[in-house]
Amino acid sequence: MALRLNLTASKLLRQTHAKVAIATSTRALSTSSLDRSKSLDDYNRVLDKFANIRACAVLRTPTSEACPKAMQACIDGGFKIVEFTLTTPNCLDHLSAFRQKYDGDVMVGCGTIMNISDAERAIDAGAEFIITPVMLPDVIQWCAQRNIVSVPGCQTPTELVTAYRAGAPLQKLFPGVAGGPAWVKAVSSALPMLSINPTSGVTLENAGEYLRNGAASVGLVAPLFDPVAIQNEDWDQIAKNAEIVMANVREVGPYVRK
Repeated sequence: MALRLNLTASKLLRQTHAKVAIATSTRALSTSSLDRSKSLDDYNRVLDKFANIRACAVLRTPTSEACPKAMQACIDGGFKIVEFTLTTPNCLDHLSAFRQKYDGDVMVGCGTIMNISDAERAIDAGAEFIITPVMLPDVIQWCAQRNIVSVPGCQTPTELVTAYRAGAPLQKLFPGVAGGPAWVKAVSSALPMLSINPTSGVTLENAGEYLRNGAASVGLVAPLFDPVAIQNEDWDQIAKNAEIVMANVREVGPYVRK
């Protein structure tokens, strides 16, 4: 009787393993056949860049003409991860131009993505990652199915975990000004599976403090792209701002991916 039970259990175990293998193979096949799908190597390349650089420049300009000049100044100042936002006129044209110019050196993403159609257009323009201002499960899942890194905007611990469970490998804390580095420390300590990216509230001076308190990376908007400097076309000031940020970030060192 014992021998028969052991044989039955062994048979069931083999059947279970076979079903899992078939399901995994089918999922991999369907993922690879989806439009705009990326490879796992590309997915990991993007996350490795975030882990090593740990700071993303988030650009919004009121005019199309200012956009490439401001972003160029930021890159000249040392940024290696940049985000063009759809609120900028002709955003995707500028994104595409910078992707072609800096492919393999500066990683280019697209933000203010509000739906799957936005994500499709951004990927077609050359975006290497997708950022949303709020937590949009349909966009997260669309990206996850295609090995595209998404960084959705979240405000509460519940939203951060929901985004993580939906397939977002990085979670954007927006606005990061609410709570500051101490908030990030408390949440990342209690929920260590998260990789939090505070954006808005991060300044030239406190970027390193956020990282020391548990943030995986940070995003900088107005403190980096000073609206007055943009209005005055003071591109040197933006480059200097970028130098200050990157110096503070480099002091902390790379992030260990989870």
